Amino acid sequence: MDTQNLLFSLFCFFLLSLFSGQQQVVEGSRVSPFAFGPKKLFVFGDSYADTGNNRKAIASSWKFPYGITFPGKPAGRFSDGRVLTDYVAGYLGIKTPIPYRWRKELAGRLKYGVNFAYGGTGVFDTLVPEPNMTTQIDFLQQLLNDSVYTKRGLKTSVALVSLAGNDYSAYIARNGSAAGFPAFIESVVSQLTVNLERIHGLGVRKIAVSALQPLGCLPQSTAQFSFEQCNATENTLVNLHNQLLVQAVNNLNKKTNSTSVIVLDLYDAFWTVFNQKEAHQVSPTFENPFQPCCVGVTAGFSCGSVDEHGVKKYTLCSNPKSKFFWDTVHPTQEGWQAVYSTPAFQNSIKQLQ
Repeated sequence: MDTQNLLFSLFCFFLLSLFSGQQQVVEGSRVSPFAFGPKKLFVFGDSYADTGNNRKAIASSWKFPYGITFPGKPAGRFSDGRVLTDYVAGYLGIKTPIPYRWRKELAGRLKYGVNFAYGGTGVFDTLVPEPNMTTQIDFLQQLLNDSVYTKRGLKTSVALVSLAGNDYSAYIARNGSAAGFPAFIESVVSQLTVNLERIHGLGVRKIAVSALQPLGCLPQSTAQFSFEQCNATENTLVNLHNQLLVQAVNNLNKKTNSTSVIVLDLYDAFWTVFNQKEAHQVSPTFENPFQPCCVGVTAGFSCGSVDEHGVKKYTLCSNPKSKFFWDTVHPTQEGWQAVYSTPAFQNSIKQLQ
């Protein structure tokens, strides 16, 4: 074997070891309950679903201590471990699909689908120079054009669409007005609806789109209240988004004369965990649920930050399992497990069957 082939073989071995842990079925998910037997999962969206697409040069998900719980090292997930995609794949009874960026190196895994989600993105262009959701769907279209998949083959597939609020963060960062926020929310939901209809038109049988989580309860918002309470104004805007989304999905299902699209109720699922009423039987009681495990030492730093000398500029809790939030935006693996286990989440994901 010449040097070039040897290096390529070693590279492929590294990738297989990096993603081999994804083949595990997530705890709580054993046998697929689906009548049509889903065989592929296609994922679109942002960091709540991304499992390794973001470029290492710009993403914190490739920095220590991300990934310390699973797979044991930074691997592109915005958490200490598993994220929403892993739990949905586990529910479907299939392996977590590979990130789109590794489609050539791990072509043997394409039979389980592809994850097109990129952290920091939205339905529109955001502050992150990565593909928005329209472009992500273009990637699936190209794979169909290249006969990697067939439209008939997509009839046994499910799509997960995550929209966790990056469009709204970008709107605020670009000095969008408070008065213009409701109209912008309408435009986001409208574009999201176009995306859902397009995914359905490509042949995907069932689509699960996430409702917006209570953005006002993310640590980036609760920090101003010493992590003790949520920002009610933000959550009012979230409720408008979710109401419009439910209406749009109902109209889309009527238009296609189907029940192809369902809404994953992350809003109520998050609140259930925060309140610890229904969820205490299936998830741990988290220490202050709004306080993150990993956070920058000052406002200029974040989880995973180091200075020019390589000195870490973040603090890390002793036990990520005791925290719902990993950093100022993303849940821990234990947090996602708790969300997945709530009646709100389970009742909504069952509609995929």
